[in-house]
Amino acid sequence: MRPYQQTYHQSIDQPEAFWAEQARRIPWLTPPTTILSYDDQQHARWFSDGEMNLCHAALDYHVEQGRGEQAAIYWDSPVTQTQQTITYRQLLVRVATFAGALQQLGVEKGDRVVIYMPMIPEAVVAMYACARLGAIHSVVFGGFAPHELAARIEDAAPKVVVAASCGIEAGKVVPYKPIIEQALAQSPHRPDACVIKVRPECTVEFNEREYDWETLVSQASPAECVAVKGTDPLYILYTSGTTGKPKGIVRDTAGYAVALAYSMEAIYALAPGDVFFTASDVGWVVGHSYIVYGPLLHGCSTVLYEGKPVKTPDAGSFWRIIEQYRVTSFFTAPTAFRAIKKEDPEATCLERYDISSLKHLYVAGERLDPPTYHWLDDLLDVPVIDHWWQTETGWPIAANLPGIEPMPTKAGSATVPVPGFNVQVLDRNGEQAGPLEQGSVVIKQPMPPGCLTGVWGDPQRFHSAYMAAFPGYYLTGDGGYFDEQGYLFIMGRTDDVINVAGHRLSTGEMEEVLGGHPAVAECAVIGIHDDLKGQLPVGLVIPKDGYREAPETLEAELIARVRETIGPIACFKQVIVVDRLPKTRSGKILRKLLRNLADGQEVGIPSTIDDPTSVDDVHRAMCEHQIGSANKAPPVI
Repeated sequence: MRPYQQTYHQSIDQPEAFWAEQARRIPWLTPPTTILSYDDQQHARWFSDGEMNLCHAALDYHVEQGRGEQAAIYWDSPVTQTQQTITYRQLLVRVATFAGALQQLGVEKGDRVVIYMPMIPEAVVAMYACARLGAIHSVVFGGFAPHELAARIEDAAPKVVVAASCGIEAGKVVPYKPIIEQALAQSPHRPDACVIKVRPECTVEFNEREYDWETLVSQASPAECVAVKGTDPLYILYTSGTTGKPKGIVRDTAGYAVALAYSMEAIYALAPGDVFFTASDVGWVVGHSYIVYGPLLHGCSTVLYEGKPVKTPDAGSFWRIIEQYRVTSFFTAPTAFRAIKKEDPEATCLERYDISSLKHLYVAGERLDPPTYHWLDDLLDVPVIDHWWQTETGWPIAANLPGIEPMPTKAGSATVPVPGFNVQVLDRNGEQAGPLEQGSVVIKQPMPPGCLTGVWGDPQRFHSAYMAAFPGYYLTGDGGYFDEQGYLFIMGRTDDVINVAGHRLSTGEMEEVLGGHPAVAECAVIGIHDDLKGQLPVGLVIPKDGYREAPETLEAELIARVRETIGPIACFKQVIVVDRLPKTRSGKILRKLLRNLADGQEVGIPSTIDDPTSVDDVHRAMCEHQIGSANKAPPVI
């Protein structure tokens, strides 16, 4: 058997033996004897009787092993023109001291701490300080509006909120203290204290129960690590839904640590001492796993980047980072590269930088469209690896695995299931789909270590949302298929499959066709109601610079392209050229919001959106094309 096949089959056929072996990658305070067990709802729990501390495993242990003077964090902030290198030893001192400061405020094992900060070193310090105490942190993306912050404070009921005085977005200073005050006014839960790291760009006045970070730290003594059980929660991370009560994904400690340590070698092909650059935010799961915890568990250096892929100062920002810090592996979302491609389609900025240290480029967060994949593959001399995972899983479900066996890449495919994930595709009857047959992508129990262990305060919601649809399987909510070689293709959320005259069609396939046109920078396809056929597809397209002069010609070419590739069955007859598409702050296109606009529903603009005015632009374009109801209300901004 090939190395991947042998490893994968062992992980599925002998999960306890496989993960017992991987558990040796991390330093335990008390090694586990029970590797796999099940809770009352028959959900897998890993390493239940082991004891560890994740901060100890990531910091103390590496300092003890001689990595104290190695860089742990390279902080690079083009928005403040600041750079800073923090060694493992320096980071340990800062973390232990801030943990002592939290102890002074009464934070103990099991207490919750909400962290509301931008991409600054103190955000990482606060996360590790909570882990050191056995407290449960819940990081909220810095910049979320008061309503979102209030909902998370109400649900998590934190003892302390840790924040910064401001964030910096698009060159503007965004004060955080007014947002926090409004959130606390809206939430019935009142934390005992709020600690604020004052940045030079925005000073604050402190009120009752508010503490200055620096003053508090100057009066604190370093705290020791607290031993926690393997199944004790490490953090709560809320999914960024736009409606209803937020869903707090609970991640345990030991399973997460073991999974991340394994993935750093198997998936990202990194060795201790290498540099990992993940261009995300600590407020998202990618930031938790591969900015904060994964690299340091593995003895690597991590880049903490406060900026955007373009205009800070130009489209070469990522290439500059790779050269300056000798980055070994780089990971970001496809939307970042689409922004770079739009700004610099010929990649002239790359010519100024030496990126020879780079061995692998990884993308995830949304589907990697083939045009972007081919642009990157032609541009770079390293493998371009698409991989697929979710907030709920905490680490990749499917990927190319250069640390086990490098495989040829295929445009549009996340390659193969990662060891531990028994990925299957089921049809509507719950039967396994054949090769090239689309269906619901599911994961057979037991889920591997590192995945969610529940929804905070709502075990029934965990079961109903993820486990009830197909008993014995975790429902990913994504649709896709395997090809004849076993490569997995994720075609998008199952609610992005539309029914045209009884034919189920993937909007992801249509987006693939549109995105392949040389004039298209970005696109989305949505289904709108049609009295005759049930639904019809509509394409929303952002042209590249230089292709805006003849939108009617472009629209006709794109309609013909879909008709030729997918066929008349798609009934693809409408394309709208727009300047922007509404996205979440993590870069995902808000397709549900677009569908609601097209269906004539009055919509409120979620505060998770990156650019509210984009919704108004799309609404105006839809009205001009007479898409949906002629009397629909404009969006509420």
